[in-house]
Amino acid sequence: MAFDIRVPDVTFKTRREITEAPGFKWYDLKSQEIFEGQRVAIFSLPGAFTPTCSSTHLPGYEMAYEDLKAKGIDEVYCISVNDTFVMNSWLNSLAVENVKPLPDGAGEFTRKMGFLVDKTNIGFGMRSWRYSMIVNNGLVEALFVEPGIGDNVDGDPFEVSGAPIMLQYLEG
Repeated sequence: MAFDIRVPDVTFKTRREITEAPGFKWYDLKSQEIFEGQRVAIFSLPGAFTPTCSSTHLPGYEMAYEDLKAKGIDEVYCISVNDTFVMNSWLNSLAVENVKPLPDGAGEFTRKMGFLVDKTNIGFGMRSWRYSMIVNNGLVEALFVEPGIGDNVDGDPFEVSGAPIMLQYLEG
């Protein structure tokens, strides 16, 4: 499965802990830094601290991290239409050590990928549809999109964007 889709060029506004001195520092993480010369796994979900995202989706990628690395993945990122404070708190609350957060607070990356959906009907506002992908040097190599994408979609399918499907693709 090969695509001729280049991932959007955006800046992720992140806040990271700094080791030189206690505290945090703002950091603009650009798409090029993440994707250029790398083969990365990305999974996107509707929101931090939500049930499926917290119990299965993110923990599944954290548990599969070493297997993904062994299959040629350089890094694993979780993207959500949440700000950096929420993403950092969420990953910390789940003791995630390997998967890196990509806060898409304004939904720019998600919108440009075509996965920004209106979840106002359940009180979320604009959020990401659930999907995962492998990006190789800025180009989408594989894409796994949950069925039923659209505005005001009822439910939250979780069938094809988890770590097991990605590992299956990498083994194939």
